[in-house]
Amino acid sequence: MAKIMIQGTGSSVGKSILVTALCRIFKQDGYSVCPYKSQNMSLNSYITHDGLEMGRAQVLQAYAAGLEPEAYMNPILLKPTSDKKCQIIFNGKVYGNSTAIGYHNLKLSFAEELKKQFKEIENKFDIVVIEGAGSPAEINLRDRDIVNMGLAEMVDAPVLLAGDIDKGGVFASLAGTMLLLTEEERKRVKGTIINKFRGDIEILKPGLTMLEDIIKIPSLGVVPHFNLDLEDEDGAVEFNKNTKGDIDVAVVKLPHISNFTDVDALKSEEDVSIRYITSKDNFGNPDLLIIPGTKNTIDDLLVLRESGLEDLIKAYSKEGFVIGICGGYQMLGKVLKDPYGVETEEEETLGMGLLDISTTFEKEKVTTRVKAKGSYGEVYGYEIHMGISSYGDKAKAMFTIYDENGKKVEKLDGAINERENILGTYIHGLFDGVDFREKVLNKIRVSKGLEEKKSLHYENLREKNLDILADLVRENMDIKEIYRIMGVKR
Repeated sequence: MAKIMIQGTGSSVGKSILVTALCRIFKQDGYSVCPYKSQNMSLNSYITHDGLEMGRAQVLQAYAAGLEPEAYMNPILLKPTSDKKCQIIFNGKVYGNSTAIGYHNLKLSFAEELKKQFKEIENKFDIVVIEGAGSPAEINLRDRDIVNMGLAEMVDAPVLLAGDIDKGGVFASLAGTMLLLTEEERKRVKGTIINKFRGDIEILKPGLTMLEDIIKIPSLGVVPHFNLDLEDEDGAVEFNKNTKGDIDVAVVKLPHISNFTDVDALKSEEDVSIRYITSKDNFGNPDLLIIPGTKNTIDDLLVLRESGLEDLIKAYSKEGFVIGICGGYQMLGKVLKDPYGVETEEEETLGMGLLDISTTFEKEKVTTRVKAKGSYGEVYGYEIHMGISSYGDKAKAMFTIYDENGKKVEKLDGAINERENILGTYIHGLFDGVDFREKVLNKIRVSKGLEEKKSLHYENLREKNLDILADLVRENMDIKEIYRIMGVKR
């Protein structure tokens, strides 16, 4: 069984997208291929068909490989709850909460399980494409590493080292990383990749030659900068991105924003622009305001309250169009109760009072895949939340869930006000389906005197973009040499 590992000189250098591209390339070439990242730190997560939680980056990689996303592709997911604390998801389920030093001391206890899991993956697939995290040159973490060189040694994987030229200093970062590796670790690095290049490749070529002379490692490609509507990792997304379109969608940039990929499908609409609100100054007058998910609903609500953004949201809601998703939905309610100290030491916090619901945070996390229908049409997606919301006398459910993890059910979800301009739901990914997205946007188009439009299937656009990505990387990297490194004869 063949394997290749992409490590990087730092975070956000393009490891995830390179793994995605290689998964699609190997699939196109007729191999069964599986993505794998032993440990991911992200607030963007996904629920698998069997109700397990995993990082979104490995979901896109699974799609690129033609697979249904499975939790074993990302066995450890760390979801930060503060600068020094996180929730640990292991094999798709909540393992517990930990401080940074607590998890550092815990890491090696997962090693045997990771090794066993990887062996099972090797037996199922022709090729495994592995993604590292951060940088292998984090020498303070070396003795307990289970995601970079520690993992490469554990599964005996050759490594390609990627650097980001867009930020500048790519030669120094590649050479510096190699300098800080041990001799055995350096032997594992079989090639370098320069990512996000803009400009004339002829000007760069002398530098590639000099770098090869310095580190004694060949350059296997220079991938140009590109713009494709594919999911971003937490650290890579440009939250200040602002494009112009007839429909202005504003997303509140919460301090602990999670699952912001919920709005990705809106990018497939030519007349829609998406921007992120970070203060009162850039609130503006959007056509649609989205309050997204968060890992800390109460803390983020208090930040909105202290900054004055809550008052603006309330004023806007009198005439505007508001959709709250998961934590954003909970904020729109009357009260948030936390009797078990799940999020805060405060037992009760007032919400915005825009929907007649109350939320209580429970000890157990809800993780389900769902299909639902309502006045805004059919939706499908997934739920990840600790809070359970109950309805008041004036509340009206937004959806009826009829399928939960493949089982027939009949459950109410979300809420909608009497004027139907304030909507809330626990369902992530609700814009991915054509029905809901089309109805919401056409309601806005009609209100602005614009012509109604048919929405496109987001999955089809994603597949098209994955093929474009694969073609671009294939043209600019030495894929034949990568096959040779893996020991695959072509």
